[in-house]
Amino acid sequence: MNGPTHTIALTRLRELWLHTGTACNLSCPFCHEGSRPGDQRLQGFSLAEIAPVLEQAVALQVESFAFTGGEPLILRDIHAILTYALQRRPVLVLTNGTAPFIRRAHQLASLRALPHPLSFRVSIDYPDEAQHDAGRGFRNFRKALEGLRLLHAAGFAVGITRQQQPGEDARAVENRFRNLLRKQRLPEYLSIVALPELGALDISSNPAGPAAGTDNQPLAQPQADCPPACASGRMLLKRDGSLRLTACPMVDDDAAFDRPPDLQLTLSSATVATHRRCRTCLGTGVDYGGIHTASGSRPL
Repeated sequence: MNGPTHTIALTRLRELWLHTGTACNLSCPFCHEGSRPGDQRLQGFSLAEIAPVLEQAVALQVESFAFTGGEPLILRDIHAILTYALQRRPVLVLTNGTAPFIRRAHQLASLRALPHPLSFRVSIDYPDEAQHDAGRGFRNFRKALEGLRLLHAAGFAVGITRQQQPGEDARAVENRFRNLLRKQRLPEYLSIVALPELGALDISSNPAGPAAGTDNQPLAQPQADCPPACASGRMLLKRDGSLRLTACPMVDDDAAFDRPPDLQLTLSSATVATHRRCRTCLGTGVDYGGIHTASGSRPL
């Protein structure tokens, strides 16, 4: 490998991410996972498959679980998985807000009764219906807002994931979202997490693309106020029929980051920041989990 790199140690397992597969009920052209209906780049899993890893995480004093996809709420076993996880730790689910699961009141009520809190972040890309629907499909803006309202009414902590644009006026964009929340009779203080453009997937023979730090540009030091996800967590996924652990939710297109599904081993396995998305994460910070919000509070 040419040029400088960062090696990032995992000193404590704070979050365990679980990727429910790249199948989704939507097909968004900008999706950084390439998710769409029926997609099997990463496969879904059952409770029986992942329960041993969840138990190992609890034994290692993990603080929380987080689910991403694809769309987690279309996974066949998702209610049983969330029930199991919530009996052990707080849980965050990233969702597009349009899955039928959200409209099943009895399922939501049963999750509210469990020992640990469940929170949701709903993807609303822009505070403008036409702009959002241009990427996610007709009327999905309204469906996402309805999902947000239903989850809030059911008593869950909720927030928004939005798309961050280069050169944007972040304060002005946030104000537009606050106005939207007010019009929807939702609390204006809901957390809003802005994700930068992560680039399309590259699942060719060199999926990681150019190694970070090899293009004659200096590799940034990690942001003190937004350390990389690989410093505090790992993600469990299923690739080619087998469970694997990877460094973070942003590098799952590169099997070179895969490790066996043994969390104890990951504590002594540092991450070498060679993925093309590492430059974005280290240079500008990617608060994928919404942990480092403006208020400094954890969403869970």
